[in-house]
Amino acid sequence: MTQQVKLTIHDEIKQNAQEVIELRRHFHQHPEPSLKEYETIKTIKQKLDDLGLEYVSVGETGALATLKGGKGPGKTILLRADIDALELEDATGKDYASKNPGLNHACGHDGHAAALLGAVKVLKNRQEEFAGTIKFAFQQAEEIGAGARQFVQGGFLEEVDQVFGIHVDSSIEVGKLVATGGATNASCDIFKIKVSGESGHASRPDLGRDAVLAAASIVVELQKIVAREISPLEPVVVGIGALNAGTRYNIIANQATLEGTVRAFSHEARALAVKRVEEIARDVAKAHRTTITFENYDAAAPLINEKNATKLAQQVASEIVGSKNVIHDNPKSLGADDFADFLEIKPGIYGRVGIRNPENPETQYSHHHEKFDMDEKGLALATEYHVRYALEYLAQ
Repeated sequence: MTQQVKLTIHDEIKQNAQEVIELRRHFHQHPEPSLKEYETIKTIKQKLDDLGLEYVSVGETGALATLKGGKGPGKTILLRADIDALELEDATGKDYASKNPGLNHACGHDGHAAALLGAVKVLKNRQEEFAGTIKFAFQQAEEIGAGARQFVQGGFLEEVDQVFGIHVDSSIEVGKLVATGGATNASCDIFKIKVSGESGHASRPDLGRDAVLAAASIVVELQKIVAREISPLEPVVVGIGALNAGTRYNIIANQATLEGTVRAFSHEARALAVKRVEEIARDVAKAHRTTITFENYDAAAPLINEKNATKLAQQVASEIVGSKNVIHDNPKSLGADDFADFLEIKPGIYGRVGIRNPENPETQYSHHHEKFDMDEKGLALATEYHVRYALEYLAQ
């Protein structure tokens, strides 16, 4: 009888590549918004059942699966994929375009979920070859910064020693992997300032308390936080995206609402900027004989990759694509990702996988564009990045 030769990790992933692609296309056809990923997680759980993995639900639409190595106890690593889509039409024109009007996997989370399921299959086949535990987080609601905290606040990371995640990246050529240390993505705070004044006739402004003027003054003064209160070596954004006020041209507005965001790459700069936004808004409003209410939504912390995890990721990535195709210094992004909530309490790294093909114009669109699509060869690399990082970490 001829003994069957076990495939290498690379060859097994190559053999499974089309299955992962088809799974990605299924998710792409059936996108669901944040916190409503009911059919998506149902499909994921069915795949986990098929592979014989135990899992628990996290919130209504998240799941955490567990795979224990056959060589006994050891360290625990968590691999994460986000699964939600965007409220955006799909204009790709592909046969796997979204079937759900107004919804689109235009950020690549369909690829994340498919690649991690591909990794689950490969790692399950190697269960007897490693010691320790691998947890697989299929996380809801990344787009609104509400999913990772359900895992964190639910205590699902308490026994985890390290975390690892990836994001496909349309700015990076397919065949390249990213492992950049330190702060790579900014925090995201979303604030709302409601200004309350007193109505009056526009011909007698002295009898009213003008919420429009107060709001406009607040907008101007908030720009001085970055200009005069933050080190010029520290990238911070304080931006106002919406100002709504008043009801009629000849009525002094008694209400105005500002909405904006703070972005920063350090916990300290973030805390200072948010604190000063509220303080300045209150002081300026008082000067205009108006008052404010202040609300802030903590969408994500700054995403900071840990040094040793970065070195390991660079080593693993080099083994997959060769050192010349590993990017160690990818530019920082002021876009946020709530994987940062995992990294705030556990060491780890968030890598990136190139999906842009210079010869294919359909892969040139940026994330959150209605024509966003990817070179699906990147999915196999995403799968292998997960598998090799987990096994290398547990073997250390």
